[in-house]
Amino acid sequence: MKLTLMSREYCSLCHKMREQLHPFQAEFGFEVDVVDVDADADLEAKYNELVPVLLDGDTEICHWFLDEEKLRAYLRGKK
Repeated sequence: MKLTLMSREYCSLCHKMREQLHPFQAEFGFEVDVVDVDADADLEAKYNELVPVLLDGDTEICHWFLDEEKLRAYLRGKK
């Protein structure tokens, strides 16, 4: 499984969420594709005020802060 993290280089919340995902990756074995929303005008328009946003495909798992309970429940449902 691969999750997508919509992010920005200068965003401290984005860096924090990325770090917080590491233990979940070790436990559940998923990859994270980090996408810079500022590199694509459409993504910037869609996610501008929401970053960081954690997605599975088009499904938003959480934004701004890592919702650990929601992420864990989501990942358990995918197994």
